[in-house]
Amino acid sequence: MSPNTSEPIAPPQTTGEAVQRYSPQLTGAQRRHLRGLGHHLKPLVRIGDRGIHAGLLAQVEQCLLDHELIKVRWKGASPPDRIEAARQIFTELGGMTVQIVGATLLVYRPHPEEPTIHLPKQSG
Repeated sequence: MSPNTSEPIAPPQTTGEAVQRYSPQLTGAQRRHLRGLGHHLKPLVRIGDRGIHAGLLAQVEQCLLDHELIKVRWKGASPPDRIEAARQIFTELGGMTVQIVGATLLVYRPHPEEPTIHLPKQSG
């Protein structure tokens, strides 16, 4: 499933630590807006020792449908594992990585029919 956008979305890259590389389709203003909305959120999904699996992806999918913006938290994953998890959530679910801080990932995907989060317009 992919997000409702008119432009094709490239998958996040696994190299580099810049958040912009994870979801280049979000502008800086949109990313700041989403970070502000997500600051107070508690993690809805926790990735444990089993890592990413079908059940976890189904849970992320449901949370994105219900909330559009969610936090995902890892237990003991290394930074490359976190980047790979963000990449997998993006490619399989269309969830855009807003931010990765420590063991927490902030993921956004607009609701396909009734979005409640309205992003700032893209300039240009």
